[in-house]
Amino acid sequence: MSSEQRIRAALFYIALVTFLLGLPFILSSSLGYKFNRRTFQFTKTGLIAIKTQPQGADVYLDNRLLNDKTPTNINELLPGRYQIKLELKDHYTYARDVDVAQDKVTRLEKIILFPKRPDIKQLNKEKISFCWIDEDRNIVYYVNPEDNNIYKSDLNGEHFEKVANFIPLLPLVKKWKFSWDRNKLLYFNAHQIEVISLDKNNEEHGRDSAFILDYPLGSINEIFWHSDNYHLIVVADNRIDILEARPGSIPVTLVKLNKKNAYSFYDFRNDAVYFLDSQIASDGKAYDNLYKLDLFTKFYPLQEFIKLKSNELPKD
Repeated sequence: MSSEQRIRAALFYIALVTFLLGLPFILSSSLGYKFNRRTFQFTKTGLIAIKTQPQGADVYLDNRLLNDKTPTNINELLPGRYQIKLELKDHYTYARDVDVAQDKVTRLEKIILFPKRPDIKQLNKEKISFCWIDEDRNIVYYVNPEDNNIYKSDLNGEHFEKVANFIPLLPLVKKWKFSWDRNKLLYFNAHQIEVISLDKNNEEHGRDSAFILDYPLGSINEIFWHSDNYHLIVVADNRIDILEARPGSIPVTLVKLNKKNAYSFYDFRNDAVYFLDSQIASDGKAYDNLYKLDLFTKFYPLQEFIKLKSNELPKD
């Protein structure tokens, strides 16, 4: 055998040995396995899928910068814990530890990279002490305590205009509440309620655009608008009353309470008031119970009763 033939034979056997030694690695990689130097075994790999908003962030895996930017997948990862760091210019860095399991996809697909200089815009054009956002109508309402006016604008602060005037209450107001149709607004303290009409086109004849109702029966804890946008459900420290949203209306007591400052909730869909109250049990101890006051089926007879009570008022 010539020297050239011996060289060719040697190269063939070297190539064959290299192929045979590398074949397990090639097959394992194609099947999703990777050689684990710690255990000296072929182990099934996993991957990390990353999506960010906005896109185009640099990806670091254990402080090593990868070539791809988000969105991207980091493939062929041995099971274990990895540190992921995402960087985008003029945005805050995102970093967290991620666990990778065999033959599993770890998804990081709800990542928001927040800007270092957020876009902030002042919406009000008057001094304000309080505001509400009506999402259904895309309107913002503002209260100006200096001129006692209520203003509104769209959600971008445009079309700013005055919509109503209010009378300040003393002591200070506890809460402000819209009617369900967003055409009226009320606010109250412990013993007074003011109702304001926000939609001048829908005012009923003879109805003041703003008026105050005195409530001497107790200290008001909460008020709910009834679903008819006309009656008010008043939860005081010792009773639950209902009255019409009109000047001079007389409260009708629906429930007398034993527990002060009790929890209450109004279910708009079913016209029901849920409330806690305490009762003395047979063992002589007071226990709290949850009650449901159904106003839907009993409402129309209640309207007639309120009218009768109103007719009993002395005339000026």
